[in-house]
Formats: sequence, C-alpha cells, structure tokens
Amino acid sequence: MYLETYGCQMNINDTELMEGLLVDRGFVRVDEPETADVILINTCAIREHAERRVVGRIGELQKYRYENNDLVLGVTGCMAQRLGDQLLDGGPAVDLVAGPDAYRALPSLIASIQENAVERGQSLLTLDEAENYEGVTSVRGKGVSAWITVQRGCDHRCTFCIVPYVRGSEKNRDPLAVLDEARAAVAQGYSEIVLLGQTVNSYQAQGQDRRWDFTRLLKAVARLDGVRRVRFTSPHPNDVTEALLEVMAEEPSVCRQLHLPVQSGSDQVLKRMVRRYTAESFLDKVDLARSVVPEIALSTDVIVAFPGETEADYEKTLDLMKRARFDDAYLYKYSLREGTPATRFPAADFVPDEVGSARLARLIGVHRDIQREINQAEVGQWREVLIERPARSKDDLQGRTESNKIVAFPGDPSQIGEYMSVRLTGTTGATFMGVPW
Repeated sequence: MYLETYGCQMNINDTELMEGLLVDRGFVRVDEPETADVILINTCAIREHAERRVVGRIGELQKYRYENNDLVLGVTGCMAQRLGDQLLDGGPAVDLVAGPDAYRALPSLIASIQENAVERGQSLLTLDEAENYEGVTSVRGKGVSAWITVQRGCDHRCTFCIVPYVRGSEKNRDPLAVLDEARAAVAQGYSEIVLLGQTVNSYQAQGQDRRWDFTRLLKAVARLDGVRRVRFTSPHPNDVTEALLEVMAEEPSVCRQLHLPVQSGSDQVLKRMVRRYTAESFLDKVDLARSVVPEIALSTDVIVAFPGETEADYEKTLDLMKRARFDDAYLYKYSLREGTPATRFPAADFVPDEVGSARLARLIGVHRDIQREINQAEVGQWREVLIERPARSKDDLQGRTESNKIVAFPGDPSQIGEYMSVRLTGTTGATFMGVPW
C-alpha cells in the first residue's frame, strides 16, 4: 500500500491511523506508488486549491493501472466526505471513497475489492458520533513529533468552515487513552508530543471522567516521563483561560507558543463568520496570554475578503495585526466552500477577486514587516532547537525552537531528532540562520 497525505496535522495523524489498521490486516507500506497494489490519498477540504491538487494527482496516478490492472485507488478524508460519490462519477477512476469516520472499515473493503467480492466504486461516508478510533495503534511517520488527536469534529459553526460537515460534531477521547498513547510514543523515541483537535482547548472528557478538561490533560501529558516538549493546536480564543495559560507558564515541557486564530479584526465580519467574540475581546486574550506567559510567541489565522467585508472592515484587520504583533500568521483570501453557510450570503456581498488579492498582498506585507522586527530582536540569542530534517541550504539542518520558529544551521543528518543549542546569527524575516554550540 502507498499512502499520500494532503492537509493539516490531523490528516497526518489520520493517515497514521489508517496505516495502523491496514498493517494489522497484513498490508505492507511501500514508499513509491509504482510498487503498490493499493493507493490511498488522504485529503483536505478546507480550500478549493487543495481539492484541485488532489483531482490532478488522481489523474496522474491512473498511469499505474496500465501496469497493474488490480490496483485499488481510493480517496479518503475530508474531501472524500464532502464530494462523496461525485469522485466516483466521471473524471479519473476512483475505486473507493471513505470519510474520516470510516477508516475501520477500509481494510475489509479493500480486500473485498481485490477479491472481486464487491464492485469497484464503493463509498464509506457515514459520520459516526461515537468514533474516536480508541484501540487503534497508529504507525507513526518519520518525523520527530508524535501527533495525538484528542478531539475530532467541531461544535462551532463558523460560516466559512466545512469541517463540522465533513468531520461531524465534537468528540473527545478518553484522557487515560490519550496518556497511554503519549507513553507509547515516548517509548518509540518521540520526545515532542502535539495534541490535536479542531478546537482542542474545548476538550472535555465524557462520562465519569468529566473532571478532565484540556488544562488537566495538557498538564498530565507534560508530566509524563520522557516528554520534553508539548504543543497543541488549534485552540479557539474563547476557550483560552487563565488556568490554561498558567500551565503553559509553569510546566517546563509545555512550549510557550500559542496559535490564536482571529480571522478578522472587524466585529461586523466576525459576527457574519459566527466567531462569537469581538476584536476587543480577542485582544484582551492576547494581553492575558502575554501577562501570564511573558515570553509567549503568538500566531494566528486571518481571512480577508469575506463576504460583506468593506474597506473599513479590512482596515480594522490591519489595525488588529499592528496591535497584536503576531510572531507568525497564516493569511488567506476567502475561498468559497460549497456546503458552508457563507455560500448563502447575497451575491452582491462577495468581494471581487482582484480586490481580495490586493487586500491579501497588503496584509502579507504588514505582517512580514512586524515578523521581521520581532525576529531581528532575537538575533544573537541562544535557542534550543529540535532538529527535524535537512535544510534546503547545502550541508545545513533545519529545526524548530520552543516558540516554533524555524532555524537552519550546519550539521549532519545523523543528528535529526536531537536537541541542540543554537545561536541565532541572522534572519530572512520568517526564518533564522544559526550556529550550533
């Protein structure tokens, strides 16, 4: 089997889950599609561009059918859930589609197709409110971080977001199972744990374990033997509490880095997005985070040109960015997703494409200027770096600091997975160059 992943960290972890289920049934993973009898593409549905890439990739993979008539080609994940049988009708041939709650059934379905017990063109698209994949052993990839999903789905209904419709409502895992998985990851050699959820800090265990909220879970993971770093993504601003921030300040292994998606600096736009906070209350959370965790690094998500966004609304977003001064930001022009409430806004509300592109370009410029100032102030400092991979620059390695900033510095690939003290010698604005101790 050959597995290919598009999208977020949760998709990476879902691929690891699928591999665990398939390996348990005797499948063996290969590194190249030409040697595979089964090819699965695990997909993202957040943006149209990602889906176009997947459709193109499905077309490219058809060539392997000429060499292997028995090849089973499947599409899994959020795009499969969103488009469903559309992926099976017309276009490049797909033998199965499976949504995020259907992975347990994949091995049997693939085997049935291979044995000609069922026809090709099967779909597994039922959302299961109880499916947390407890008891499934993930086969982790070659990275240095262990991704652990603690929450699936989402109870928010932001009007721009497809996630609740392709992953269902919020489902939180058993905290003791999460701790067991973290211990197992440590035993496999991982020292950085990343806790995943759509709004991860709204985590609340069910049943008798309701005393477990995200703050308690984070602290428990941080105190496990062998855990050197803990991160989490992606939190919702409304669920950032002083208690959570105190754990970040007090627990040595919890990284002083927080992703706070703001999406817009305009209250009017935030209301249309159904974000359930105002720009000012968001900035209050920024101030709280910096007061409780003084050296915290903050990042965010922003969408420009959301339907109804006026020039005045856009200027408010620029103002918020200048006030918050994020260390990093993921900036996007609004992308309409079929099936989301935002598609029902009046046509006149949609911002012309060229206007949206201009707004995005200006926002990127503002953010980069701020980021450059922040990072230049760090040049000359020593930082502990977890080495992740070879860098693009010749003979260099690449790693991340506790604050999630990328550093390239001289080293040998044999050091990947190690921690090293590195002096930051310069910055391109977004990343650093350094020299090791």
